Amino acid sequence: MADLGNPVNTIAVLQKYQFNFQKKFGQNFLIDTHVLDKIIKEAGVTKEDCVLEIGPGIGTMTQYLAESAREVIAVEIDKALIPILQDTLSSYNNVTVINEDILKLDIGALVEERNAGKPIKVVANLPYYITTPIIMGLFENHVPMESITIMVQKEVADRMQEGPGSKEYGALSLAVQYYARPEIVALVPPNCFMPRPNVGSAVIRLTRHKNPPVEVNDEAYMFRLIRASFNQRRKTMANGLKNASDLNLTREQVEEALTKMNLSLTVRGETLSLEQFATLSNLLKCPPVSPNFCSKNWDISPFP
Repeated sequence: MADLGNPVNTIAVLQKYQFNFQKKFGQNFLIDTHVLDKIIKEAGVTKEDCVLEIGPGIGTMTQYLAESAREVIAVEIDKALIPILQDTLSSYNNVTVINEDILKLDIGALVEERNAGKPIKVVANLPYYITTPIIMGLFENHVPMESITIMVQKEVADRMQEGPGSKEYGALSLAVQYYARPEIVALVPPNCFMPRPNVGSAVIRLTRHKNPPVEVNDEAYMFRLIRASFNQRRKTMANGLKNASDLNLTREQVEEALTKMNLSLTVRGETLSLEQFATLSNLLKCPPVSPNFCSKNWDISPFP
């Protein structure tokens, strides 16, 4: 099969099937062989690996993954792309295409079935409008995986690796860094895609921690605390947390915890590290929270 990393071959496939890009699915297909090679290299894909690809499109990166991995599971939401994928991937016997919404798929069960529950690697050119729910869904559902290597909007990639004090630092930064070590491994300009996006892109590798870097009694509660701290960035922690309806905290409770941590009562969430949020969460000794806290609670809009 022709290399779809070559834009001429991509155009030929699109014309053959009279494919129309669906804006609602955030479809931007990679057309740069150097970028594709870079992604495979940085993901560390080997013949021992089972790889989950999210949003394979017409199968461009899937071809590259199939050449390097033992098995590739490609999950595509757009049913119009399924016959195209059956064509472009017909010469590979190590690829399974699943026509599903990744947010509704039981990935843990899939990993158990296809990789005996052993950690997989996730590689994807993600639709930018839904990047955060996908990443957080993988982490919060504790899918067995070694790493996630993904193409995302550069602004989002920057946010994932920011530290306290930066205006880009926020709930996404803390959530990603709790679960993984983020590292931007490539910057990708708009001309590497078809159609061209209006923003710059980046490939970021999230290497899963074997153990979280902080000890927290209630992981879900800590994330509620973090989100409440950044929902109103200009408010102090004391005001922001007491106003959060799902936390049921008083100003006095928050101020008492901040005092125990030797923090100012006017401190804002953007100055606290992950370790400090974990300490604050443990100090507040919250009641058990609903087990339904999962990726659907992560708004698809950019984090504040």
